[in-house]
Amino acid sequence: MPSLTSRASELKLVKKKEQCDLSVVIVSYNTREILHRCFQHLKESAEGLKLEIIVVDNASKDGSVEMLEAEYPDIQVIRSEVNLGFGAANNRALLEASGRYIILLNSDAFLRPDALRRAIDHMEKNPDVGLGGGRLIGPTETWQPSARCFPSLLNDFLTLSGLSSKFPRSRFFGRADRTWSDPMETAEVDWVPGAFSIIRPKALENAGIFDEDFFLYYEEVDLCRRIKALGLKVVYWPDVVIVHLGGESSKTIASAVMSRSGSQLTLWRMRSALLYYRKHHGNFAFLAYLMERWWHLARRWRNSLSSSQERQDKAAESQTVSQLMKQAWKETNGGRMSPPRPW
Repeated sequence: MPSLTSRASELKLVKKKEQCDLSVVIVSYNTREILHRCFQHLKESAEGLKLEIIVVDNASKDGSVEMLEAEYPDIQVIRSEVNLGFGAANNRALLEASGRYIILLNSDAFLRPDALRRAIDHMEKNPDVGLGGGRLIGPTETWQPSARCFPSLLNDFLTLSGLSSKFPRSRFFGRADRTWSDPMETAEVDWVPGAFSIIRPKALENAGIFDEDFFLYYEEVDLCRRIKALGLKVVYWPDVVIVHLGGESSKTIASAVMSRSGSQLTLWRMRSALLYYRKHHGNFAFLAYLMERWWHLARRWRNSLSSSQERQDKAAESQTVSQLMKQAWKETNGGRMSPPRPW
């Protein structure tokens, strides 16, 4: 596969097209009905702006492509015969994008009417920002993690142990998702979730596009890390509001184990975590593996001592998670290689 830098240089070739205000990139996988809502909110937020919308379909089986071609003829559809994953699918569109700025938007993310205009205004006023994110909320206005710190053994332990959720207002225990901070304050952060982001094309030309070793999860963390390494900022803007359902594509994969929250595929998250640790922290990947695996083995043993059904269920859950981590370590050769796609 060509290097990230060489592939990113291909972005410069896109300038043949007439430049628009925004290129909106949406990766779709079996989310046909949700796409209608996504486009409706996108239309309301795009008033007065010149947009190109590029949808990359990851081999959906629910008629998504046929619906797009019949009902949205002005949208550019890139159809993949296989599931490329999140990063690789976005890369297909990024090489076609011609906007002054690029928006990455999940199909289950619905923009508030003024979100795009505010995002552009922020980028215009802050030329040192390479990538920006907004405030993600659930359908009932519940807060979602939107401004986050890079993964580390400490941050992962605090989350795994439940200490982060037990003491969310603590600067120490709530560090991973910055739960201690005021969500209504703008902040320079390590990374923002890929459900919504606005990116300066020059940042991609210099940092490279998504690393396709990450099939799903951690790809936006890795990208933000490379953008910050250039001396550019990653910023969270609370007045850019997006309603995010979360995990809608993942839920269509019936054979996979989901996280307790129902928003992540556990094995895929583990694979990507090991790839990330190996890429950015070397042998710390082994410590990350041991920490999660042995935590769940201990949790299984503790809960198995009780006769209550609830505790027995928790023991079984931990046994499954521990085995999945062992499997992820083997399949990635300790984070050194990405398993064959599609995962």
